[in-house]
Amino acid sequence: MRGTGSSGSELVASIKHTVTVPSSSSTSAQRARQALADQLKEIRLRAGLSGTELARAAGWSGVDKVSRIEHAARPPSVADVLTWCRVCGVDEQRTEELLAEQKAVSTMWTDSRRINRAGLRGAQKSVRPIWERSTLVRTYQPRLIPGLLQTPAYATAVLTSVRARLRLQVDDVAAAVAERMSRQRVLRRAGRQFIFLIEEAALRYRLYEAHVLVDQLTHLEEVTRLPTVSLGIIPLAASRTSSAHAVPVEGFNIFDDRQVQVELVSGELNITQGWEIALYAERFRALGDIADFGGQARRRIAAARAALGE
Repeated sequence: MRGTGSSGSELVASIKHTVTVPSSSSTSAQRARQALADQLKEIRLRAGLSGTELARAAGWSGVDKVSRIEHAARPPSVADVLTWCRVCGVDEQRTEELLAEQKAVSTMWTDSRRINRAGLRGAQKSVRPIWERSTLVRTYQPRLIPGLLQTPAYATAVLTSVRARLRLQVDDVAAAVAERMSRQRVLRRAGRQFIFLIEEAALRYRLYEAHVLVDQLTHLEEVTRLPTVSLGIIPLAASRTSSAHAVPVEGFNIFDDRQVQVELVSGELNITQGWEIALYAERFRALGDIADFGGQARRRIAAARAALGE
């Protein structure tokens, strides 16, 4: 698992999954809400109830609540789903399935302002538990060096730009960077596997000062030698014609087979439904098939560093 030769790509290909996808745009959350709403509407129709009859039996003040839930204008609460199922005579197993879906939908989308409401450090700290307990983490990043591989200077530049973009009043960049650096200890724990796929363009974007980028790329080379890490660089000139799943997409992390975290400009998608997780796993395998690992990856990193002229 040292990412030498072709072992990195073989590792990506060897990971099996028993679950199967969505697109990774911010509309995924709305589609998930609508899918749950459609199921609830179908249940009502099968029960032979009008919206007015359902609302009356549920003890709700009017039909408007039923209509808003069925049009995904109002997300149903746990109590709403339980009441809906009781009134429509839904069995216990199906009720549990709908409750699981309601939970997944309700926690799926968080916008950037809400994530960072308590400050950047709070946002960094909130994600630490999933990194701590996961034994297999797969990360794809098209634009930036992944947080777990960042140097303090690079992380400072990234989080400073986040603070400016979100117009955050609290300046806790230094504390947030310290939290991110502390999280990186998981890379050195036995029994963990971290597979990173980075687009070569992310090595070459002149987003920050040259000396920051040079130090970051030097660190990236060093990280490829850790026994828990396999790092793949997807060449700029890589052919993507053999697979529809190999096109660049937004960055994402897959934590074991439990959760996918998708990074978007306006917020974050957290996907926990098994049937959705598999698309990202399939996308990750396809991208891994065209990535360079080991010595080849280090040569691409070295070339990007040399292009900075420092």
